Amino acid sequence: MANNPIVNMFRVKELRERILFTFIVLAVYRFGGVLTIPGISAQALTTYFSSLTKGNAFVDYMNFFAGGAFSKFSLFMLGVTPYISTQIIMQLALIIFPSLKKMVQEDGGQKKFQTWTRIGTVFVSLIQSLAVVAYAYSIPNAVLIQNIWLFRAIAMVSITTGTMATIWLGEQITSRGIGNGVSMLIFAGIVSRLPSAVWELGGLVKNNEINVVFVVVVLLMFVAVVALVVYEQQGQRKIPVHYAKRVVGRKMYGGQNTYIPFKLNPSGVIPVIFASSFLTFPLQLATSFGVKYRWLARLANFLTPSGWWYNIIQVLLIVFFAYFYTQVTLNPTEIAKNIRENGGSIPGIRTDKMEEYMQKVLNRLMLPGSLYLAFIAVIPTIIQNLFGFPHSISSIIGGTSLLILVGVDLDTMSQVEALLKMHHHDGLVKKGKLRSRNL
Repeated sequence: MANNPIVNMFRVKELRERILFTFIVLAVYRFGGVLTIPGISAQALTTYFSSLTKGNAFVDYMNFFAGGAFSKFSLFMLGVTPYISTQIIMQLALIIFPSLKKMVQEDGGQKKFQTWTRIGTVFVSLIQSLAVVAYAYSIPNAVLIQNIWLFRAIAMVSITTGTMATIWLGEQITSRGIGNGVSMLIFAGIVSRLPSAVWELGGLVKNNEINVVFVVVVLLMFVAVVALVVYEQQGQRKIPVHYAKRVVGRKMYGGQNTYIPFKLNPSGVIPVIFASSFLTFPLQLATSFGVKYRWLARLANFLTPSGWWYNIIQVLLIVFFAYFYTQVTLNPTEIAKNIRENGGSIPGIRTDKMEEYMQKVLNRLMLPGSLYLAFIAVIPTIIQNLFGFPHSISSIIGGTSLLILVGVDLDTMSQVEALLKMHHHDGLVKKGKLRSRNL
């Protein structure tokens, strides 16, 4: 027991406090996920969603990110989706407007940029909450307040406040917990759906609605994909860098060999989350207002998460966001500039060709990495269409949920490992080294 890493985690005071704080915040988040907003009948919601024999692909999709809070019309029903959507818009603005990027790079610019992102999140939340109000009126006996304008105001304020509270909880986990607050909230929502998914799958097998052989095949596929995800997340390409010796005062610096680690998937799971959030916004508007407008109803059917067109668009968006996010976070020009300023060089590459060489390496890494992410993302549709699994089950077995589960778990383990090593304890693994996915 003395060398047990689990025991050592709770012996280190700082790590113990961070883990306990994270669990408390996650408990608060899950509690807010079951508090129905004012003016909504929880009984009517239960009756309506239980009457759907084949479920609702859109609701299942939204529940995936919010941990089942969407179907309950709770305070946290939108989760962090508006925040991620706003981040996409702001990141695109950095590329389109060079003056905005210059402002962010100045002293205090990053803090101002984050403030603008939060303000934008409020507006996005108000728009999405308005769509939620329209969707609530399509559910029989769900709305208890007769005055439509009063209910609309109460619902929009409640949902927007809940969204901003969710973002604040995520920031608290990042600063005072074990890190990756927003990702941890999504992780908690997915994990909370696992017991109900297993129970539902067991019921389908018991009623002979799904062949038990198919269940075994899918579970084996699940284990194989998890192993593939872990292997891919840990893979990296090392670019060697040699620093020449230089004398500063009476001391000599440099003369050492190091490397720049370019991961096989430099952007992590960010492209999948961005692509999903990018499609969620129009899908929610089309589904909510499709009752009144026929063309929006056709758009909602076109963007059904289990449909092929939705998955084709998602694959294209994943590839796009993989290239886009990698260029934002890993700029070969800036990396080469820093290497030259510190007297470094890449063996076999001319100094003025370093940017071109690193860009070539990144392009070769991003294409297979983005296609890999796209393949993992469409696994739920494959399972659903080939084996007849419901969307609520197939979305958890594979796809975005699997990438987030594995990625956040690797990040958390790497941070716990670093804290244990800092306090002179053995890490979580005896051989090798855990590398953060840097989500």
